[in-house]
Amino acid sequence: MSDVQRADRVYAQLLTRQGEQWVQPRVERTRRVLELMDDPQKTYRVIHLTGTNGKTSTARMIESLLRAMGLRSGLFTSPHLVRFTERLMVDGEPADDGAVADAWEEIEPFVDLVDAELAAAGDAPLTFFELLTVLAFVVFADAPVDVAVIEVGMGGAWDSTNTADGDVAVFTPIDIDHASRLGNTIEEIATVKAGIIKEGAVVVSARQTPEAEAIIRAVAAEKGATVAFEGADFALVSQRLAVGGQQISVRGRAGIYEDEYLPLYGGHQGFNAALAIAAVESLIGNATNPIASDIVAEGLQESTSPGRLQLIGVEPTVLVDAGHNPHGARALATALRESFDFDEWGLVIGVLDDKDAAGIVDALREVPAHVFVTSPSSDRAADADRLADVVENAGLPATVHPTLDDAAEAARDWASTSPRRAVIIVGSVVLAGEAIALAQEQGWKPAGGGA
Repeated sequence: MSDVQRADRVYAQLLTRQGEQWVQPRVERTRRVLELMDDPQKTYRVIHLTGTNGKTSTARMIESLLRAMGLRSGLFTSPHLVRFTERLMVDGEPADDGAVADAWEEIEPFVDLVDAELAAAGDAPLTFFELLTVLAFVVFADAPVDVAVIEVGMGGAWDSTNTADGDVAVFTPIDIDHASRLGNTIEEIATVKAGIIKEGAVVVSARQTPEAEAIIRAVAAEKGATVAFEGADFALVSQRLAVGGQQISVRGRAGIYEDEYLPLYGGHQGFNAALAIAAVESLIGNATNPIASDIVAEGLQESTSPGRLQLIGVEPTVLVDAGHNPHGARALATALRESFDFDEWGLVIGVLDDKDAAGIVDALREVPAHVFVTSPSSDRAADADRLADVVENAGLPATVHPTLDDAAEAARDWASTSPRRAVIIVGSVVLAGEAIALAQEQGWKPAGGGA
């Protein structure tokens, strides 16, 4: 059996477990497996990220900066777009299939033991995400990495990733999302997310609402953690459009980084970059010695953010964005206005049933000339006809298409009638992954095309 087949077999076994949407407020089960394995997550330093939007992009920038410093890095994000090993990055590449399969063989005996303990207590077996977290921690320990950049799955306090002790706790902007699990107010959600702050850690946060900032500061004080907030302690000083991205200047905690090139679209990515720089400054242990300018330049220039305003097609231009809540949709709408010069956008949209479809559509309502409604390939997908009703109630013209393939073909045909038209595919990480795979399969970009 090849290593690819062995890794695919691991994923197939994970899929037999209760899925990622099945989340309970508990961390003890994951902790039990890790304790039996002598806590592999304590063999490297950790930067732990939570927030509502921007986590993955910020995490990827942090990881790129660490790699530019010569550190061996691990990166754990979710979900994946095409293949599950994208979630377990080692030194900027998906973890080796053989390493993933070997790690699973290490884990299996302990999984069986804990599953038996849970069964004896009348509890369900370990879940997909609990085991994926353990797998990531073991892969990183086996690599071994110097620093692991860990994105929470959901929330913070009771997330499986909170079994790691973050040297730096990073907060991207906090908004309402996963309300049924995290709470209906900013205060409730911020309280859950602030659970990643560990004793004596450094807290680095984007600008927050007054309610969220108060919670973060209060928990940090309880934990004896140092706090650095965007605005007071670091900031994005300036940004301007550049070919393929933007030029930014950042006032970090320790230094000024001027006219750095960031190959990502959208004003929000400049703020994410400032947050990433402050997080790395915090990890290296002081707020007085800046990161070397060549390291910042290399780290930012090598940053990527798949599925976030990613160009996947030309002639016509097709972009994909994994925005799946109103906050992300608002950032996308702003980025499309500021970073691109098209007269009309065709919007291909499909969302999952537990998402705020009306809020997403409302945030994007000024963008599209026409909306092509479809459903992601998921048993959690929202019905396309009901989504079309939401779109039409917002005053937008819409057509319904049974699959993404059909919707994308119709949208690309529509856009092909004018060089001033383009297509954006949005609404779900699942849909974004499908779109990337479809573009590769159908050759929407010439070989060697841009990012």
